[in-house]
Amino acid sequence: MEAVSNKVADRVGARREELSKQIQEQSVVIDELSNLKKNRRVYKQQPNSNIFFLADQTQTLNECKCALDEMKKEYQNLENAEKVTNN
Repeated sequence: MEAVSNKVADRVGARREELSKQIQEQSVVIDELSNLKKNRRVYKQQPNSNIFFLADQTQTLNECKCALDEMKKEYQNLENAEKVTNN
């Protein structure tokens, strides 16, 4: 039983680390988009492709902020779950 809980804890820890890195990356993207001049073009990569399409700067910034919020919520949930299992 203890081995199973250790494996789950390891997976949760790995996911938390991965999320932490993604949160940092997303924060950098938001900072970069926020500091762009209004006349600059922003391109968005299509998933699973090397094709980029012109995107609206404001809309892209809002999408990135929403994604960051979701990542932070998931990270917080993982931390709370880890605290509960440790107690």
